[in-house]
Amino acid sequence: MIQKTQIIDVDTTIEDIHRTRERLAAKFGGDIKAILEDARQRQAASGRPTWQGTAANKSVNRSGNLSAD
Repeated sequence: MIQKTQIIDVDTTIEDIHRTRERLAAKFGGDIKAILEDARQRQAASGRPTWQGTAANKSVNRSGNLSAD
């Protein structure tokens, strides 16, 4: 059973996410490329390790297996 305090915490977190999105959109005039570039610069400046995934969009056949390209 979800307790009332958990719901309040989730709502507060979601509201914080929306405020952050609105602040960034206003700062960069809604330019998603500028927002992304700023995020990349802040990420690089942080010095924290980041996850580097493999290349996306690999072909998958109908069985769900990767296709041999």
